[in-house]
Amino acid sequence: MGHKAVILGCNYYIGLSAIRCLGKYGIHTVAIDHSANRAYGAASKFTSERLIAPHYKEDKDAFIAFLKEYGRQQEVPPVLIPCHDSYVEVIDEHLEELRELYLIPQTKQGLYTEVMNKESLHRLAARHGVKVPETVRPGDDGYLDRVEKELKYPCVVKPTDSPSFVAVFRRKLFIAHNRQELLEAIEKAKHAGLDIIIQRIIPGFDDHMYTFDAYLNQNSTVTHWVSCQKFRQFPINFGASVYTGQLYVPELLEIGGAFLEKIGWKGFAEIEFKKDADTGEFYLIEVNVRITNLNELLRKVGINFPYVTYRELTGSPLEPHAVTQNTNRVFWYCYEDMLAIRDYIRTKQLTAWQVLRSLLKPKAYAIWAWNDPKPALAFASVIASKLWSKLRRK
Repeated sequence: MGHKAVILGCNYYIGLSAIRCLGKYGIHTVAIDHSANRAYGAASKFTSERLIAPHYKEDKDAFIAFLKEYGRQQEVPPVLIPCHDSYVEVIDEHLEELRELYLIPQTKQGLYTEVMNKESLHRLAARHGVKVPETVRPGDDGYLDRVEKELKYPCVVKPTDSPSFVAVFRRKLFIAHNRQELLEAIEKAKHAGLDIIIQRIIPGFDDHMYTFDAYLNQNSTVTHWVSCQKFRQFPINFGASVYTGQLYVPELLEIGGAFLEKIGWKGFAEIEFKKDADTGEFYLIEVNVRITNLNELLRKVGINFPYVTYRELTGSPLEPHAVTQNTNRVFWYCYEDMLAIRDYIRTKQLTAWQVLRSLLKPKAYAIWAWNDPKPALAFASVIASKLWSKLRRK
């Protein structure tokens, strides 16, 4: 048996997509999660092995010990593929010891965390000439006046550590429309013990959000890349992709590719940009350092990033490739897109006709696959269970 692929996090469709991307090539996939409950991604027919590990946060030491013990049992090092930010944080903290047993693209300990942290990322981007939204920290001298004069209301209150913030508030950020709302948001974050920053909202509807998805080899050179344009997000305006299309934007290679190479990045990364509706300039918003929501779309349009990762780390890299033609294909997470559509129409940001027209595009589905239906059925069971619980509480 060759190198296995260990996928961390299978209770979301990102892990499912990674399993499918590798399993279709006959690679032995190991689906690891902290609970079998709701881990619908592991129901894929492409899952070779399914394991339950200690919780990565509640019992971090036991989780690392579990990974190390599994690694020691293998004849050759498995490729380690985290599919959630929290897994990446733990891997980065123990990078050197895990690299003794697993194949991991990143070699510099701390770089994952530096790029995931919004504050340090924006300092890094500014140092390399990449535009970022104007930012103010609570507690800075005259920060309230600076918000009113430089950032203006409404503004966003964002965490420096997104996974911890989302775990507490079940949302990615707060929006402050005035000083009172800003102070309330700051107090909430302070009470939760979380660091936050305040940023200007770059003007433009959700279709002004773009992604640059790339793989950089062990020489920190971009070998594979594709760009996309978001159409809808959930929650609307400041959420995750639920309807996003591939779109060739060469300028994103010039900005994003150059930035990743300069900081010595290795492996996969997805940079989210927003194009200023007034100036046309691209602003770096955040970087996802693990396989992302759009993975199935990226595979459908020509780049299988988990497989690219696997091949390079196991010594047989694929030929460089970029998607330089527009395919018109979109990623669709139907469940959350239905919720987003409801909110876009309620707030009059989109009309029903605009939504209907958009749905005619060829799709890459987040969960459904004709040749692998079990995960979708397992997901439907999860949703039905949630709905039943809500009805019982009423």
